[in-house]
Formats: sequence, structure tokens, C-alpha cells
Amino acid sequence: MVGTVDGGGGGSPSPGGGASDVAGAAAEHGPARRPVVDPSARVGYTGAGLDDDAPLWTADPPVPPLELLTTWYAEATADDRVVEPGAVVLATVDGDGVPDARTVLLKGLDGRGAVVYTNLASAKGRQLEVRPRAALVLPWHAMSRQVRLRGHVEPVSREESAAYFAQRPRGSQVAAWASAQSERVASRAEMGRRVADLEERFAGVDVPLPPSWGGVRVLPTSVELWAGRASRLHDRAAWTSRTGEPALLDDADAWELARLQP
Repeated sequence: MVGTVDGGGGGSPSPGGGASDVAGAAAEHGPARRPVVDPSARVGYTGAGLDDDAPLWTADPPVPPLELLTTWYAEATADDRVVEPGAVVLATVDGDGVPDARTVLLKGLDGRGAVVYTNLASAKGRQLEVRPRAALVLPWHAMSRQVRLRGHVEPVSREESAAYFAQRPRGSQVAAWASAQSERVASRAEMGRRVADLEERFAGVDVPLPPSWGGVRVLPTSVELWAGRASRLHDRAAWTSRTGEPALLDDADAWELARLQP
């Protein structure tokens, strides 16, 4: 559970000061330094963590990452405070080594890894083609939990992508054809005209999988489950592939488990 906001940790420019003092001090330097964030704002975490006597640490044989991942995802799905449990931050790197990140939807998770779908000609699709490595973060803020995965990336088969695409809402299917994702567009009205043309084109028939649309699977080499605790003494359970190469998430022997300092 997330606690209440407190002012611990300092950050105010004067004793007893708050956001108004921060803004006042920065105003002397002009708009460029006017703060947007109050650095004294702080949230206290009071949720359940991963104590030393938890089965995770005491199980023999060791617990594979998918076992606890499955439990946590089910708990996030059942928690009404978590509006979109599958919302996942996907981080990539372009050909110049510049990082990029955006929120997408997790649409697959099993022993092989995690799957997201996208326009493969988009910025992230091109980045993953040049540098097939990625990191994922599932941020369940309301539960004081997050999950991190890093690994290699491979394309999902056209058959698997088509099966997923077929069960999407028809409006989303048409939109996938209408959008040259990441490219500029003059107006929203232009997108509306494209959609109308495509609805006429596909009237009375199933919308097929677009040629540049499909899934990518992150094959993990590391997995971390993070639980927020009081006074920033968070719990971090980290699995690392013993070979340094992608490993099956349900294979306990393939992973080394360690507790990391917060």
C-alpha cells in the first residue's frame, strides 16, 4: 500500500519552506529555472515486501522468476487501484546509442518471455531492428511494486501476430492500417479521413494483418521484482541468467537469485 505524502528528506530552500519558497527562490533566475517539480514531495511506502523468511528466499529448489511474476501479475489484475496492469514501459536504443522509452501494452508473458505488438516500421520497431535489445518496466505504483526485465528481442511469428490481431477490436485493426506510426501528420482530421477510406475498403470483410505490424518478444537475461518499503529500504529480488544468454523464465536451474541493496 502507498502511504501518505510527507516532507521528509529535506529539499526545501529554507526551514519550514515548501513549494512556494522553492518557486520564489527560482523566480529570481527567470522562467528557465522556474521549477515544475517540488523536490520536497515524498511518498512513504507501507506495503508488504519480500522479507528474509519469504518462500522466495527459502525454497529448495529455488523459485524460478515466472512463478512469482505470475502471482504478482494476478494480484495487480485483481487490484482495482491498478487501472492498466499490462501497461509496460518499453526502453530501446537507436543506431546512435541514444535511449528511448514509451508505454505500450504487455500482450504476452510465459516461459519464453514478454510480448508486445506494434507497427514494426515505427521508431521503436526500427530501433529494435538495428539493436535487438530492450528493457521493460511494469510500474504498479498503487501496490508499491514494479517488475523489470532486460534481454534480447526476437520477432513474433506472423502466424502468432495474425492470431492476436484477429481478436483486436475492429476499430483498432483499422487504425493499425491507417497510422504510419511515428511519422508526421498534418491534422487529426487527416487521420479520420484515412480511417473512413479504410472502413470502406474493408467493408464486409475481416481486416487482415498489416504487412508492417506484428509482435516482438523480449527474451530475458535478467529479471527484477521490486517492492517499496519504509524509509527507502526497498526489497529487490534479482534473477540473472547463469550463462548471460536468454533463459526460460520457468527454468529454476537457469537463473541465479540474489537480493540487491535498495
